[in-house]
Amino acid sequence: MGFVSYHYSDRVMDLKGQLDRFKKQQERCQSTLSSINASRAPSGPSRPSSVPAAPSLKPTPPVKFSNDTERLQFINSIRKGPVGAQIKRVIELLFETRQAFTPEQINERCYVDMLSNKAVFDSLRNNPKVYYDGRRFSYKAKHDVKDKNQLLSLIKKYPAGIAAVDLKDAYPNVMDDLQALKASKHIWFLSNADSQEDIAYPNDFKGQIEVDDEFKSLFRDIDIPSDLLDVEKELQKIGLKPVMNTAQRRAAAQIQGVSNKPKQKKKKQEISKRTKLTNAHLPELFQNLNASSSRN
Repeated sequence: MGFVSYHYSDRVMDLKGQLDRFKKQQERCQSTLSSINASRAPSGPSRPSSVPAAPSLKPTPPVKFSNDTERLQFINSIRKGPVGAQIKRVIELLFETRQAFTPEQINERCYVDMLSNKAVFDSLRNNPKVYYDGRRFSYKAKHDVKDKNQLLSLIKKYPAGIAAVDLKDAYPNVMDDLQALKASKHIWFLSNADSQEDIAYPNDFKGQIEVDDEFKSLFRDIDIPSDLLDVEKELQKIGLKPVMNTAQRRAAAQIQGVSNKPKQKKKKQEISKRTKLTNAHLPELFQNLNASSSRN
């Protein structure tokens, strides 16, 4: 037992000696640095030098470990996230860029590692909004049109109209081209009151035909109800869907306290004998008055 305690105390003394030597070494280093800095300091007034001093290079700021850690945590959160969220991230990249990317390039751009996640890879390969050629992935719009001319050609194939929602992902400025085609009267761009959808119709002048006078007469002889609600009921009887929903609009107007009844036109005020005449220089205004006076 005495031998063990003696060995332990000897070990402690040895460690203390090493620590003292380390402290003395640090003090010597500090003293050396202080003397070097003192020798570099100017001892008197400096003389102007004809040689220009070299520009001092700014030290490169060190990369903060916290920023790098934050980025790695962000990447890890994407790769550990749900498969649906990763698919959405890739489709958004393909839609915004309209470029084709390999799985490696997709990983660099949006941090989705498709090669390490078979579920993401297979889902994107079979996604209706994604085209895969065996090597690259790209966005696949519902209609393959690239410019305004191709857009007009497509709309002409749909005489019954094509929904704008089916065209808006064709290429980035497709909605601007739709408005341009409308302004140039190449198409009709109308809104459906019920579905709140914009429909594009071709304005094809070749579709104009001559209508027989007998058919025109039959059309004009049809008694059309004056109330829009009755018109919509007749359309529904023959299987047509009205563009407007009058019943719904009237109900909404009643809730808001707005009357939906058509305003009655005011009767044109006749000029009588008791009317104060201020426009004597316009005799045609008083023809009725003169006629009534002659009858009386």
